Amino acid sequence: MKYRLLALTGIAGLALSTAACSSSSSSSAAAGGSSAPAASSSSMASSPMASSSAGGGSAAATTMDFGPACSSVPKTGAGSFTGMSTAPVATAASANPVLSTLVAAVKAAGLVDTLNSAKNITVFAPDNAAFAKIPAATLKSLLANKAELTKILTYHVAGARYTPAQLASGKAIKTLEGGTVTASDMSGTYTIKATTDSASVVCGNVQTANATVYIIDTVLMP
Repeated sequence: MKYRLLALTGIAGLALSTAACSSSSSSSAAAGGSSAPAASSSSMASSPMASSSAGGGSAAATTMDFGPACSSVPKTGAGSFTGMSTAPVATAASANPVLSTLVAAVKAAGLVDTLNSAKNITVFAPDNAAFAKIPAATLKSLLANKAELTKILTYHVAGARYTPAQLASGKAIKTLEGGTVTASDMSGTYTIKATTDSASVVCGNVQTANATVYIIDTVLMP
């Protein structure tokens, strides 16, 4: 009988010991579980998105408009960044005073409806200063030549939206005219190269309802 009591006591002690170990393991697991979100938060802080944003200039350019000429865009109204974002591209451009010559050319070529109805395009939009580089007589002749004007204007339009990061990759971009331009980023300055000339982006990543617009300082020739 004595031995039987000792055996039962030993079994009870073993059970209590096992329960204690199990409880300790659960506590450790719980502690490990609570530390996992902290590790996850740390990983998020060092993610490419976070580190890119911390880098400044180029990262910011991927999410908002950028460039020296952006300061001349109206702060409010239809021609502002907010106003243009809700209108199709030709309509948006008509409200922006820095693009008045381009708008006149688009109207002369009969491309207003074409551009406004297009889906997800990129427009490399020459500003007024870009058109001013063309001799007055040549520009007047060009505006009167619908076929040639259409060819030049559609050379400034690509059939997909391109982000600044995609432009920086240096890839060739096919235009609606049929030719290609090559975009690149040289130390924060975005350049669009044609066959015989090139232009710098002076205000980029401007969003309209159906297009991403990069305002450039030179009219590109196919």
